[in-house]
Amino acid sequence: MGRKWNNIKEKKASKDANTSRIYAKFGREIYVAAKQGEPDPESNQALKVVLERAKTYNVPKAIIDRAIEKAKGGSDENYDELRYEGFGPNGSMIIVDTLTNNVNRTASDVRAAFGKNGGNMGVSGSVAYMFDAASVIGIEGKSEDDVLELMMEEDVDVKDIVAEDETVIVYAEPEQFHAVQEVLKNAGVSEFSVAELTMLAQNDVAIPEESKEQFEKLIDALEDLEDVQQVYHNVDLSE
Repeated sequence: MGRKWNNIKEKKASKDANTSRIYAKFGREIYVAAKQGEPDPESNQALKVVLERAKTYNVPKAIIDRAIEKAKGGSDENYDELRYEGFGPNGSMIIVDTLTNNVNRTASDVRAAFGKNGGNMGVSGSVAYMFDAASVIGIEGKSEDDVLELMMEEDVDVKDIVAEDETVIVYAEPEQFHAVQEVLKNAGVSEFSVAELTMLAQNDVAIPEESKEQFEKLIDALEDLEDVQQVYHNVDLSE
């Protein structure tokens, strides 16, 4: 699964360069998670996941607290979670997850981003069947063997454990997100380089060099949309 991590690294690098946009997206996601359940991460697993993810992007505490307080205050602002699927250059596959308070606006914006950048929208289910939901947890300071032994000792099922550069990546089912983190925390890990609930392509594909620029423009256009929270794709951009 090594190439999967390359796509996540590309994504993190892109997001790290657009902190204000990312902070705003996390603020919205934290608010929604806190409003849908208890505004306490210890009793609200969805909120706990979002906060763990936010840590890896260094989202300021002030933004987190403001979003949770807004949810506590009974704000009547509501968001719908919608998923769009489509195709980019050379038949590449893309999933777009959104949080929106205006469905018509979001659908129009996503369709326009695809259309203006060499892509096209697909129907529901046309792309998602080629992706699997997964937890992806990354740490430094331990070896693959160390992490595997820890998971086996605690009987935590994982899909794969790989080492790339100085990072060890654990791939697991989404419901194992907290279990994997807890095992690592109990073993002394205090910081995660990546902590994501994501959609991983079953098969990454390479696209011709001449199509990469257009593909990256499409991904950037989608990620720049206010209502878009996550964009997943099956293109290996490391080659």
